[in-house]
Amino acid sequence: MIRRIVAGAIICLAAAGAAYTLRSAMAADTPKPVDYASVKPADLVANTPKGQLKNPYKDSQADIVTQGEHLFLSYSCNGCHGGGGGGGMCPALTNDTWVYGGDDDTLFRLVTLGSDELQKAGYVRKGHENVVGPMPPFGALIKNADELWKIFAFVRSKYSPDADQHYKFGTPPEEQ
Repeated sequence: MIRRIVAGAIICLAAAGAAYTLRSAMAADTPKPVDYASVKPADLVANTPKGQLKNPYKDSQADIVTQGEHLFLSYSCNGCHGGGGGGGMCPALTNDTWVYGGDDDTLFRLVTLGSDELQKAGYVRKGHENVVGPMPPFGALIKNADELWKIFAFVRSKYSPDADQHYKFGTPPEEQ
């Protein structure tokens, strides 16, 4: 009788230990959420594999878009891209032509690194505009990754309804 109780207790402890180990292993595999307000854009680029940067904001979040517009203007993006992103001495941000690609990851790296460093990292031009100045690196100027994501939410909100909506986020993977 005592052997059965001891054996049962050992089995229960072993099962609890296995469940704890499994839970710990699963938790270790779950990526921790990033506090974008506390990380610089250049650090996020350096520590994130290519293709893994994804904007946490949507262009339908009015408060985020408003903050993004303020940041777009405060970092003087409008000096090259126009006040509403419609272009100037550099490409428009409102049409379906993305010079390096329009996905979140590529745009984040482009603005952070600038076009010269982006090309050194293996990116090539995919689209062409009539007016294309080089993108300077803004990664050291923009305070944190959260601000850059908000700028992108603003830019996406200005995407022209006349442009092909199929290309709002760049060329779809099935067409690349």
